[in-house]
Amino acid sequence: MARPVDPRLLRYAAASRPFFALLVLIGLAQAVVVVAFAWLLTQAIVGAIDGMPPAELAGILTALVVVVALRAALAWAREAAATRAAARAQSELRAAVLTAVDRLGPGWLSGRNTARLAVTAGRGLEAMEAYFGRYLPQLVLTAVATPLLVAVMWWQDWISALTVALTLPLIPLFMVLIGLATRGVQKRQWDTLGRLAARFADTVRGLGTLKLYQRQERAVASIGETTARYRRETMTVLRVSFLSGFALEFLASIAVAIVAVSIGFRLLDGALPLAVGLFVLLLAPEAYLPLRQVGVQFHAAAEGVAATEEVFAVLDAAGGETRSGDDGRDGPDAAGQGLSAGQRLSAGMPGLVVEDLRVRRGDVLLDAIDLTAAPGTVTLLTGPSGAGKSSLFAALRGAAEAEGTATWQGRDVRALSPAQWLAWAGQDAGLLHGSVADNVALGDTAPVEALVRRALLLACADGVSPDLELGVRGAGLSGGQAQRVAVARAFYRLLRDPAGRGACLLALDEPSAALDPGTEERLWRSVRTLADEGSAVLLISHRPSARRIADRMVSMGTESMGAESMGAESTSQEARHAAV
Repeated sequence: MARPVDPRLLRYAAASRPFFALLVLIGLAQAVVVVAFAWLLTQAIVGAIDGMPPAELAGILTALVVVVALRAALAWAREAAATRAAARAQSELRAAVLTAVDRLGPGWLSGRNTARLAVTAGRGLEAMEAYFGRYLPQLVLTAVATPLLVAVMWWQDWISALTVALTLPLIPLFMVLIGLATRGVQKRQWDTLGRLAARFADTVRGLGTLKLYQRQERAVASIGETTARYRRETMTVLRVSFLSGFALEFLASIAVAIVAVSIGFRLLDGALPLAVGLFVLLLAPEAYLPLRQVGVQFHAAAEGVAATEEVFAVLDAAGGETRSGDDGRDGPDAAGQGLSAGQRLSAGMPGLVVEDLRVRRGDVLLDAIDLTAAPGTVTLLTGPSGAGKSSLFAALRGAAEAEGTATWQGRDVRALSPAQWLAWAGQDAGLLHGSVADNVALGDTAPVEALVRRALLLACADGVSPDLELGVRGAGLSGGQAQRVAVARAFYRLLRDPAGRGACLLALDEPSAALDPGTEERLWRSVRTLADEGSAVLLISHRPSARRIADRMVSMGTESMGAESMGAESTSQEARHAAV
């Protein structure tokens, strides 16, 4: 069975700390109220039997009503505190997960099941309400109330208290045995839910291709099979939960029966007063109840427990990573971070310098890459498909692991957030639901409409209205339009940078793949213009026309990198400007 309370909860969810302190106080008050209730009820029964005066009996009954009301109020206070704490902890952990994913970067995220991560951060954290609202309060009540009740019983009748003390450990023992089985089936259920989410997301994303190849029915059948497996495993979890509840109730009932029989025999031979025997007998079930309920509520909160384990795994992984702003990221340094763009250019900053960089693709290290992309130049990457051109871009933006050196303006790019230095457009447009303007100015808290329109014009997407509302993944645009809007987003990032031109690297991966020759020529002129204004441009393209705007070319793959670079360097400036 999992640990009763994961200590990481106190570390990652600060809202849970005062909650535990409040639960201890409420649990203590509830234990005192339970003792008071048993004592008053005993006095009322024994007094009625002994012929207590009605006025005195009425006073005891009044006090009993007050205690019952107080017990109900404490139960309500515990539920209210648990609900508020759960809401705060959910919000805090969800924000922590998003921060952790951002800190870990796209490289870590690319190797994870994003649909499952979304389920964990959504449904999984919502399931924490049962964990906070029922399981943790019951756990605290057990830790506080049970020892106090046993101590009171020992003070009144040590034989009954000893019986309770000897039989109580049997309940945690059964809880552990049943909990081990529950944890296994709960883990399988949670894994199946993650697979179901991933399968559904993949099917929706590729529905057009599935329909084209007449495989949509097979995909639906696969989702149905996974759904049926999830339903079966959910029922297994419920069966185990009911079985554990029955076992714990049966064990507690037997233990209370033993205490009751012992008290009964001693009452018959006069060795125990009625008031003491009845008082202890009323306390005996209450001593078992908190521990018994812990087992029941653990199963109710099992989904939340499984989710928190995955959440904490993400947060633990982020704990060892470099945090945003570390290593002097936010301050000026000798590399020129505190200089303006013009000062950096005049100081001869080299822009992007890649030396002996080997990108890891799975378990394979690709060939080493050496290149320089200086401000004011266009560097063209060429080579066959699969040579590692897009993998290089992935490494620069932190979406792939790599060995070697890559620096921007003299600083290691791994110590920089991609948003600080990179204006990138990949082969996948990556558009989001919202307007075209929202997609172009993505990440800008104060978008500039004039810059949005200029970016669209430079990207040859001036025919697309900035106010056009797009669906999920950019639905509403053709493939070529979506690609141009993605390029416009990179252009906007470059134009919007407050540090001026040359502060960002413009990285474009096959930006003209879906364009006709005329539109492609316009796009190349825009790229060349941005480079001439001081931007460093790194371009991937298989189109021969891209060579006309390139200052240098770097060949990747089977061709000789050095020879290709030398050939590119010999391209005359006159020919390049004639192409523009």
